[in-house]
Amino acid sequence: MYYDIAIVGAGPAGLTAAVYARRANKTVVVLEKGAFGGQITFSPKVENIPGFTALSGNEFADKLVEQAIAQGVEFESCTVTGIRNGDVKVVVTDEGEFEAKAVIIAAGARHRTLGVPNEERFIGDGISFCAVCDGAFYRDMDVAVIGGGNSALQEALLLADLARQVTVVQNLDFLTGEKQLCDQLAAKGNVKVILGTVVDSVLGEDSFKGIRVRREADGAVSDLLLDGLFVAIGLIPQNEPFADLIALDKRGYADADESCLTATPGVFVAGDCRTKRIRQVTTAASDGAVAALAACDYIDGRG
Repeated sequence: MYYDIAIVGAGPAGLTAAVYARRANKTVVVLEKGAFGGQITFSPKVENIPGFTALSGNEFADKLVEQAIAQGVEFESCTVTGIRNGDVKVVVTDEGEFEAKAVIIAAGARHRTLGVPNEERFIGDGISFCAVCDGAFYRDMDVAVIGGGNSALQEALLLADLARQVTVVQNLDFLTGEKQLCDQLAAKGNVKVILGTVVDSVLGEDSFKGIRVRREADGAVSDLLLDGLFVAIGLIPQNEPFADLIALDKRGYADADESCLTATPGVFVAGDCRTKRIRQVTTAASDGAVAALAACDYIDGRG
């Protein structure tokens, strides 16, 4: 089928782009391989979206989808495997091909998980990937942060101002984050750092209880009882199908700035899949609007 704009990904960036494109009277299809809404659907309660005191990630995703449908956006559940470039772009999926004048890649980035037993059960219900989003739910409680890089240390510092006790668990024998962050963390009286230790499994049956950890040096195993766990071991941008179409940085993110433009005419990027410092629902939505308006300008000969 033929559209003005095909959007890869139905997270906040992709759905916002769809709404803006439809309001510019463009035909739009959104292609999504998973759940509509993106990573925010893992959050049981969200309090940092303008206009809402609090709502669940699923509720927010539902509102985005309802808004897009009301505007006339079409949706297809499929996995995009590649894009053929030309005056007309051909988006190749496992459910067929879609032609479009312009494409917005809003494929997002998934959080790297621990890959240990029982983990999937408690993602969004005891296990989080965002202290900014969920840290307030653990005020005066005991939490742990997995990871030792800058992102993990920043998460731990934020949580230290909220939680009763923060334990940082790092698999290496040293923290890899910047010295300034390490020093700030060391100055916190409620932060404990455990080095050379990995997570073996997540504890709990009906509810999250903590983690079982193993010391690499001697294999000693112990249980760490917790109210919450924050995993900060990196993100994996979902840009593999587009590696021959757009420039990617060394970590696999689309090499594009706030303009959301790529070096490929008619191809735009938005949201967590592009290079950026802040990855939040509000910045994703901002990207979606920028990319959609840029795509409209391209189609109308103004870009």
